Amino acid sequence: MIPAAPEVETVTIAPAANARTAEQFDTTSAAERAKAAAPQPGGERSLGSVVVSLGDPSKPGFWLETTLVSAPTEGRVVFPASGKSARVDLLPIEGGGARISLAAMRLIEAPLTDLPTLEVYAGGANS
Repeated sequence: MIPAAPEVETVTIAPAANARTAEQFDTTSAAERAKAAAPQPGGERSLGSVVVSLGDPSKPGFWLETTLVSAPTEGRVVFPASGKSARVDLLPIEGGGARISLAAMRLIEAPLTDLPTLEVYAGGANS
């Protein structure tokens, strides 16, 4: 059995008004990145694959806006090219396409200027 990741208090910190680089826009802490990278044991269900673009870099945290969900839920994304995954908040949007947070893209090592295809999962032990 995989142990659950320790709870990490998250503090939403908006990037500085003069932020220009990915490093400056990504305000997540090392502890938040570690929690997002930790495996989420059991209970996941595949929602499918989606092509994503970089979302609003000034919106902090680990999230994916997608039409694959109709209500906010916990989930996980996997970038097959790197094999890396990130626990994210799945947020519903209308229309086509999907947008992912800068912090999540960096964690899964997806190129920021590409339109990568990600595998999306909902649920987990805390759902």
